[in-house]
Amino acid sequence: MSYCANSTPSHSMKTQLQTKTQLQTKTKLHKLVLVAVKSTLIAVKSTLITARTTLFAVRTALLARVIILLAGAMTSSWVSAATFELPPTESRIVGRIQQHEVAAGETLAIIAKQYDIGFLSLMAANKGVDPFLPAEGYVLSIPSRLILPDTPRKGIVINLAELRLYYFEPEKNQVHVFPVGIGRVGRDTPEMITKISQKRPNPTWTPPSSIRKEYLEKGIELPRVVPAGPENPLGEYALRLAYGAGDYLIHGTNKDFGIGLRVSSGCIRMEPKDIEWLFEQVNRGEQVTIIDEPIKVSLEPDRSVFIEAHEPLTRSDGSKKLLQIPVELKWWLEDADLPNSKAKAVIFAQNGVPVEIAPPVIEF
Repeated sequence: MSYCANSTPSHSMKTQLQTKTQLQTKTKLHKLVLVAVKSTLIAVKSTLITARTTLFAVRTALLARVIILLAGAMTSSWVSAATFELPPTESRIVGRIQQHEVAAGETLAIIAKQYDIGFLSLMAANKGVDPFLPAEGYVLSIPSRLILPDTPRKGIVINLAELRLYYFEPEKNQVHVFPVGIGRVGRDTPEMITKISQKRPNPTWTPPSSIRKEYLEKGIELPRVVPAGPENPLGEYALRLAYGAGDYLIHGTNKDFGIGLRVSSGCIRMEPKDIEWLFEQVNRGEQVTIIDEPIKVSLEPDRSVFIEAHEPLTRSDGSKKLLQIPVELKWWLEDADLPNSKAKAVIFAQNGVPVEIAPPVIEF
């Protein structure tokens, strides 16, 4: 029957079917191979990424280790927050700039006390920052790098312009630096070279008649003698200076403010912990030098030049020291054929930190 004959495939048709099946099988195999290759490539890529990540982690760890080692080397001369190893006599740079990230609720006064630096010094180094509401997370520069005063490294040196006291211990090769409060306008602290004439723990305070009158005008009647204790503005320790009639003291305070400011009646005011330490170190007859130098310059051994400028004090008569490039620095710049524009910019900024105005000279 014809329909039975047609249901049986011919030889050519079988061949075609076999060929088609083989092609389909090969196509499937090719796809499987491609999938396998693709999977292998993905695995290789993943392995490479993992290796790269591992290498990056190792590199980061090594870099962090190097930074730690460098930081250790940089701080090897940093003895404590206010104590530095003295540099060679031909050098005057000590310390290093630190950074502080402002935390919630902190003020510049709180931060200044934390680092044992003056309030005005911190403000000068961070111009434009609100001293009472600094932005949380803002990174402040802590002015803990400085140029030593151009004086003999001996005894106590106070630079009124920078509101700092330096205590030199050459036998220990150290200098200790503290913030101080000084005489307000109208009661200027004078410049002097004198000595400590008296050491007084738990001092009493005998207010001069001029101060008693000043307080009386404000409605406050001071006793003739204020006994030692928490109400005594001299704090727990006082060093009397031999200058004049002996009216000037280096003393502590019973207040939480005033350090690093012009607030006293002419005496030098220190933090209680600072005067306690200094009181134990110094002796009667120790030299005290008080200067007023708003500009300090250092020509370092490598021939680099640094300048540090502070805002000049306003004296009782309204005058201020004229800020200009020191003559010696002007001569040096001219001799080295260098412009004075950087020096002028530092003096104009008056931010109280050393700034390099001439790079080191490399000799071959």
